[in-house]
Amino acid sequence: MRYFVTGATGFIGGRLARVLLEHGHQVVIVARTPGKAAALQALGAEVHQGDITDRESLRAPMQGADGVFHVAGWYKVGVRNTAPGQAINVEGTRHVLSMMQELAIPKGVYTSTLAINSDTDGRIVDETYHFNGSHISEYDRTKAEAHYIADAFIRAGLPLVIVQPGIVYGPGDESSLHDTFQQYLKGQLPMLIEGTAFSWAHVDDIVEAHILAMDKGRPGESYIIAGDTHTLVEAIGIAQAITHVKPPALVLPRSVVKAMSAFMRVFSPLPLPTMLNGEYLRVSAATYTGSNAKARRELGHNPRPLREGLIPTLAWEMEQAGKTAKP
Repeated sequence: MRYFVTGATGFIGGRLARVLLEHGHQVVIVARTPGKAAALQALGAEVHQGDITDRESLRAPMQGADGVFHVAGWYKVGVRNTAPGQAINVEGTRHVLSMMQELAIPKGVYTSTLAINSDTDGRIVDETYHFNGSHISEYDRTKAEAHYIADAFIRAGLPLVIVQPGIVYGPGDESSLHDTFQQYLKGQLPMLIEGTAFSWAHVDDIVEAHILAMDKGRPGESYIIAGDTHTLVEAIGIAQAITHVKPPALVLPRSVVKAMSAFMRVFSPLPLPTMLNGEYLRVSAATYTGSNAKARRELGHNPRPLREGLIPTLAWEMEQAGKTAKP
Protein backbone atom coordinates (compact mmCIF):
# COMPACT_ATOMS: atom_id res chain seq x y z
CA MET A 1 0.00 0.00 0.00
CA ARG A 2 1.06 3.57 -0.66
CA TYR A 3 0.44 5.91 2.29
CA PHE A 4 0.76 9.67 2.50
CA VAL A 5 1.72 10.75 6.04
CA THR A 6 1.73 14.29 7.43
CA GLY A 7 3.76 15.15 10.52
CA ALA A 8 6.37 12.50 9.75
CA THR A 9 9.16 14.61 11.26
CA GLY A 10 7.25 14.69 14.56
CA PHE A 11 6.87 12.30 17.49
CA ILE A 12 3.83 10.24 16.48
CA GLY A 13 4.07 10.74 12.73
CA GLY A 14 7.73 9.77 12.66
CA ARG A 15 7.08 6.52 14.51
CA LEU A 16 4.09 5.80 12.28
CA ALA A 17 6.08 6.34 9.08
CA ARG A 18 8.84 4.06 10.35
CA VAL A 19 6.43 1.25 11.28
CA LEU A 20 4.65 1.48 7.93
CA LEU A 21 8.00 1.17 6.16
CA GLU A 22 8.91 -1.81 8.34
CA HIS A 23 5.64 -3.45 7.28
CA GLY A 24 6.65 -3.11 3.63
CA HIS A 25 4.41 -0.18 2.66
CA GLN A 26 5.40 2.74 0.49
CA VAL A 27 5.44 5.94 2.56
CA VAL A 28 5.27 9.44 1.09
CA ILE A 29 5.85 12.46 3.30
CA VAL A 30 6.14 16.23 3.00
CA ALA A 31 8.51 18.26 5.13
CA ARG A 32 9.24 21.98 5.28
CA THR A 33 12.89 20.99 5.74
CA PRO A 34 13.44 17.68 3.92
CA GLY A 35 16.78 17.18 5.67
CA LYS A 36 14.88 16.52 8.91
CA ALA A 37 13.41 13.43 7.24
CA ALA A 38 16.81 12.05 6.20
CA ALA A 39 16.54 9.02 8.50
CA LEU A 40 13.14 8.08 7.04
CA GLN A 41 14.40 8.67 3.54
CA ALA A 42 17.27 6.29 4.24
CA LEU A 43 14.68 3.67 5.20
CA GLY A 44 12.88 4.15 1.88
CA ALA A 45 10.40 6.96 2.47
CA GLU A 46 9.66 9.25 -0.46
CA VAL A 47 10.30 12.77 0.80
CA HIS A 48 8.88 15.92 -0.81
CA GLN A 49 9.36 19.51 0.21
CA GLY A 50 5.99 20.81 1.29
CA ASP A 51 3.85 22.07 4.12
CA ILE A 52 0.23 21.47 5.07
CA THR A 53 -0.23 25.24 5.24
CA ASP A 54 0.51 25.28 1.48
CA ARG A 55 -2.31 23.27 -0.10
CA GLU A 56 -0.77 22.96 -3.57
CA SER A 57 2.43 21.48 -2.14
CA LEU A 58 0.35 18.44 -1.14
CA ARG A 59 -1.06 17.65 -4.57
CA ALA A 60 1.77 15.74 -6.25
CA PRO A 61 2.90 13.79 -3.16
CA MET A 62 -0.68 12.73 -2.29
CA GLN A 63 -1.56 11.71 -5.85
CA GLY A 64 -2.04 7.94 -6.11
CA ALA A 65 -2.07 7.27 -2.37
CA ASP A 66 -4.11 4.34 -1.08
CA GLY A 67 -4.56 6.11 2.23
CA VAL A 68 -3.76 9.33 4.07
CA PHE A 69 -2.64 9.63 7.68
CA HIS A 70 -3.02 13.28 8.75
CA VAL A 71 -1.01 13.41 11.96
CA ALA A 72 0.65 16.84 11.79
CA GLY A 73 -0.34 19.33 14.45
CA TRP A 74 0.75 22.28 16.57
CA TYR A 75 0.63 21.49 20.29
CA LYS A 76 2.22 24.34 22.23
CA VAL A 77 0.75 25.50 25.55
CA GLY A 78 1.53 28.70 27.40
CA VAL A 79 3.34 30.43 24.52
CA ARG A 80 2.76 34.00 23.39
CA ASN A 81 2.63 33.33 19.66
CA THR A 82 -0.38 31.10 19.06
CA ALA A 83 -0.89 31.99 15.39
CA PRO A 84 0.57 28.67 14.18
CA GLY A 85 -2.30 26.87 15.92
CA GLN A 86 -4.84 28.31 13.50
CA ALA A 87 -2.56 27.95 10.48
CA ILE A 88 -1.51 24.35 11.15
CA ASN A 89 -4.31 22.73 13.13
CA VAL A 90 -7.24 24.40 11.41
CA GLU A 91 -6.25 25.56 7.93
CA GLY A 92 -3.71 22.77 7.52
CA THR A 93 -6.37 20.18 8.27
CA ARG A 94 -8.73 21.83 5.80
CA HIS A 95 -6.00 21.70 3.14
CA VAL A 96 -5.16 18.03 3.71
CA LEU A 97 -8.77 16.84 3.75
CA SER A 98 -9.86 18.95 0.79
CA MET A 99 -6.94 17.62 -1.27
CA MET A 100 -7.80 14.09 -0.19
CA GLN A 101 -11.36 14.73 -1.35
CA GLU A 102 -10.27 16.26 -4.66
CA LEU A 103 -7.92 13.36 -5.44
CA ALA A 104 -10.51 10.75 -4.35
CA ILE A 105 -8.16 9.01 -1.90
CA PRO A 106 -9.91 5.78 -0.77
CA LYS A 107 -9.46 6.27 3.00
CA GLY A 108 -7.93 8.56 5.57
CA VAL A 109 -7.16 8.66 9.29
CA TYR A 110 -7.14 12.03 11.03
CA THR A 111 -5.39 12.48 14.39
CA SER A 112 -7.63 14.53 16.66
CA THR A 113 -7.25 14.53 20.46
CA LEU A 114 -9.14 14.20 23.73
CA ALA A 115 -8.25 17.86 24.25
CA ILE A 116 -11.16 18.89 22.00
CA ASN A 117 -13.23 18.29 25.16
CA SER A 118 -10.96 20.56 27.24
CA ASP A 119 -11.18 19.89 30.98
CA THR A 120 -13.64 17.03 31.56
CA ASP A 121 -13.51 17.76 35.31
CA GLY A 122 -12.88 14.13 36.23
CA ARG A 123 -15.40 12.54 33.88
CA ILE A 124 -14.19 9.75 31.60
CA VAL A 125 -16.11 10.58 28.45
CA ASP A 126 -16.71 8.62 25.26
CA GLU A 127 -17.01 9.53 21.58
CA THR A 128 -20.59 10.78 22.00
CA TYR A 129 -19.54 13.58 24.38
CA HIS A 130 -19.83 17.09 22.94
CA PHE A 131 -18.16 20.05 24.65
CA ASN A 132 -19.91 23.42 24.31
CA GLY A 133 -17.94 25.64 26.66
CA SER A 134 -14.90 27.90 26.30
CA HIS A 135 -11.71 26.00 25.67
CA ILE A 136 -8.94 26.43 28.21
CA SER A 137 -6.10 26.66 25.68
CA GLU A 138 -5.51 27.69 22.10
CA TYR A 139 -4.38 24.15 21.36
CA ASP A 140 -7.71 22.78 22.60
CA ARG A 141 -9.66 25.37 20.63
CA THR A 142 -7.85 24.91 17.34
CA LYS A 143 -7.95 21.13 17.54
CA ALA A 144 -11.68 21.29 18.31
CA GLU A 145 -12.23 23.50 15.27
CA ALA A 146 -10.20 21.09 13.15
CA HIS A 147 -12.28 18.18 14.47
CA TYR A 148 -15.46 19.97 13.37
CA ILE A 149 -13.91 20.52 9.95
CA ALA A 150 -13.17 16.80 9.73
CA ASP A 151 -16.76 16.02 10.71
CA ALA A 152 -18.00 18.33 7.96
CA PHE A 153 -15.89 16.53 5.35
CA ILE A 154 -17.25 13.22 6.61
CA ARG A 155 -20.81 14.47 6.22
CA ALA A 156 -19.88 15.43 2.66
CA GLY A 157 -18.84 11.83 2.00
CA LEU A 158 -15.11 11.79 2.72
CA PRO A 159 -14.04 8.24 3.78
CA LEU A 160 -12.31 9.42 6.94
CA VAL A 161 -11.74 7.84 10.35
CA ILE A 162 -10.94 10.07 13.35
CA VAL A 163 -8.71 8.90 16.19
CA GLN A 164 -8.41 10.72 19.52
CA PRO A 165 -5.30 10.09 21.60
CA GLY A 166 -5.03 11.28 25.16
CA ILE A 167 -1.61 12.15 26.54
CA VAL A 168 1.10 10.39 24.56
CA TYR A 169 4.43 9.45 26.12
CA GLY A 170 7.50 7.47 25.16
CA PRO A 171 11.17 7.79 24.25
CA GLY A 172 11.74 10.71 21.91
CA ASP A 173 8.92 12.89 23.25
CA GLU A 174 9.55 16.64 23.17
CA SER A 175 6.23 17.84 24.61
CA SER A 176 5.51 19.54 27.92
CA LEU A 177 5.18 16.06 29.48
CA HIS A 178 8.83 15.44 28.61
CA ASP A 179 9.65 18.75 30.33
CA THR A 180 7.73 17.58 33.41
CA PHE A 181 9.65 14.29 33.56
CA GLN A 182 12.95 16.14 33.15
CA GLN A 183 12.12 18.55 35.97
CA TYR A 184 11.05 15.66 38.17
CA LEU A 185 14.24 13.66 37.53
CA LYS A 186 16.43 16.71 38.19
CA GLY A 187 14.58 17.62 41.38
CA GLN A 188 13.32 20.85 39.80
CA LEU A 189 9.58 20.11 39.64
CA PRO A 190 8.11 22.66 42.04
CA MET A 191 4.84 20.88 42.80
CA LEU A 192 2.25 18.33 41.78
CA ILE A 193 -1.44 19.08 41.37
CA GLU A 194 -3.90 16.81 43.10
CA GLY A 195 -6.57 15.57 40.72
CA THR A 196 -4.88 16.45 37.43
CA ALA A 197 -5.50 13.37 35.30
CA PHE A 198 -4.84 12.03 31.83
CA SER A 199 -5.62 8.94 29.81
CA TRP A 200 -2.08 7.76 29.08
CA ALA A 201 -0.87 5.87 26.00
CA HIS A 202 2.60 4.86 24.89
CA VAL A 203 3.52 6.22 21.46
CA ASP A 204 3.91 2.73 20.00
CA ASP A 205 0.35 1.87 21.04
CA ILE A 206 -0.89 5.10 19.46
CA VAL A 207 0.90 4.20 16.22
CA GLU A 208 -0.62 0.72 16.25
CA ALA A 209 -4.07 2.25 16.80
CA HIS A 210 -3.61 4.49 13.75
CA ILE A 211 -2.85 1.46 11.61
CA LEU A 212 -5.81 -0.43 13.08
CA ALA A 213 -8.02 2.56 12.29
CA MET A 214 -6.86 2.49 8.67
CA ASP A 215 -7.36 -1.27 8.40
CA LYS A 216 -10.52 -1.76 10.48
CA GLY A 217 -11.99 1.62 11.35
CA ARG A 218 -15.40 2.47 9.93
CA PRO A 219 -15.34 5.64 7.81
CA GLY A 220 -17.27 8.38 9.58
CA GLU A 221 -16.48 7.06 13.06
CA SER A 222 -14.31 8.49 15.83
CA TYR A 223 -12.27 6.29 18.16
CA ILE A 224 -10.70 7.31 21.45
CA ILE A 225 -7.32 5.55 21.42
CA ALA A 226 -6.12 6.75 24.82
CA GLY A 227 -4.84 4.32 27.42
CA ASP A 228 -5.77 3.87 31.06
CA THR A 229 -6.54 6.93 33.17
CA HIS A 230 -4.20 7.95 36.00
CA THR A 231 -3.68 11.16 37.91
CA LEU A 232 -0.32 12.85 37.50
CA VAL A 233 0.33 12.15 41.20
CA GLU A 234 -0.22 8.43 40.52
CA ALA A 235 2.03 8.53 37.45
CA ILE A 236 4.87 10.19 39.34
CA GLY A 237 4.35 7.62 42.11
CA ILE A 238 4.91 4.89 39.52
CA ALA A 239 7.94 6.81 38.27
CA GLN A 240 9.34 6.95 41.81
CA ALA A 241 9.05 3.16 42.11
CA ILE A 242 10.99 2.80 38.85
CA THR A 243 13.65 5.51 39.27
CA HIS A 244 13.81 5.91 43.08
CA VAL A 245 13.69 9.68 42.56
CA LYS A 246 11.52 11.40 45.13
CA PRO A 247 8.58 13.51 43.91
CA PRO A 248 8.11 17.11 45.05
CA ALA A 249 6.69 17.46 48.55
CA LEU A 250 4.24 20.18 47.58
CA VAL A 251 0.88 18.95 46.24
CA LEU A 252 -1.74 21.60 45.53
CA PRO A 253 -5.47 21.04 44.90
CA ARG A 254 -6.74 21.72 41.38
CA SER A 255 -8.99 24.46 42.74
CA VAL A 256 -5.99 26.43 44.01
CA VAL A 257 -4.14 26.19 40.69
CA LYS A 258 -7.26 27.20 38.77
CA ALA A 259 -7.57 30.26 41.00
CA MET A 260 -3.89 31.04 40.35
CA SER A 261 -4.50 30.80 36.58
CA ALA A 262 -7.37 33.28 36.81
CA PHE A 263 -5.21 35.67 38.86
CA MET A 264 -2.33 35.45 36.36
CA ARG A 265 -4.57 36.76 33.56
CA VAL A 266 -3.94 40.21 35.03
CA PHE A 267 -0.26 39.80 34.12
CA SER A 268 -0.83 38.20 30.71
CA PRO A 269 0.73 41.14 28.78
CA LEU A 270 4.01 40.55 30.64
CA PRO A 271 6.68 38.07 29.41
CA LEU A 272 6.17 35.61 32.26
CA PRO A 273 7.91 32.22 32.56
CA THR A 274 5.82 29.48 30.93
CA MET A 275 4.94 27.84 34.24
CA LEU A 276 3.34 31.09 35.46
CA ASN A 277 1.33 31.59 32.29
CA GLY A 278 -2.43 31.46 32.92
CA GLU A 279 -3.08 29.08 30.04
CA TYR A 280 -0.30 26.75 31.19
CA LEU A 281 -1.72 26.71 34.72
CA ARG A 282 -5.24 25.98 33.45
CA VAL A 283 -4.02 23.03 31.42
CA SER A 284 -1.86 21.82 34.32
CA ALA A 285 -4.97 21.60 36.52
CA ALA A 286 -7.18 19.89 33.92
CA THR A 287 -8.39 16.35 33.37
CA TYR A 288 -8.11 15.07 29.80
CA THR A 289 -9.77 11.70 30.15
CA GLY A 290 -11.71 9.35 27.90
CA SER A 291 -12.82 5.74 27.49
CA ASN A 292 -11.18 3.55 24.85
CA ALA A 293 -13.93 0.90 25.04
CA LYS A 294 -15.07 1.49 21.46
CA ALA A 295 -11.54 1.20 20.06
CA ARG A 296 -10.97 -1.98 22.05
CA ARG A 297 -14.25 -3.43 20.82
CA GLU A 298 -14.11 -2.43 17.15
CA LEU A 299 -10.41 -2.11 16.38
CA GLY A 300 -8.87 -4.62 18.77
CA HIS A 301 -6.83 -1.81 20.36
CA ASN A 302 -5.11 -2.94 23.56
CA PRO A 303 -2.75 -0.31 25.00
CA ARG A 304 -0.17 -1.39 27.57
CA PRO A 305 -0.45 -0.47 31.28
CA LEU A 306 1.21 2.77 32.30
CA ARG A 307 3.95 1.14 34.39
CA GLU A 308 4.97 -1.11 31.51
CA GLY A 309 5.27 1.87 29.19
CA LEU A 310 7.04 4.09 31.70
CA ILE A 311 9.94 1.70 32.27
CA PRO A 312 11.59 2.28 28.84
CA THR A 313 10.35 5.86 28.73
CA LEU A 314 11.99 6.79 32.01
CA ALA A 315 15.19 4.97 31.04
CA TRP A 316 15.36 7.31 28.04
CA GLU A 317 14.35 10.35 30.12
CA MET A 318 17.09 9.58 32.66
CA GLU A 319 19.62 9.34 29.86
CA GLN A 320 18.46 12.75 28.60
CA ALA A 321 18.79 14.13 32.12
CA GLY A 322 22.31 12.73 32.49
CA LYS A 323 21.30 10.43 35.29
CA THR A 324 21.88 6.76 35.97
CA ALA A 325 19.31 4.39 37.46
CA LYS A 326 19.54 3.75 41.19
CA PRO A 327 19.36 0.15 42.48
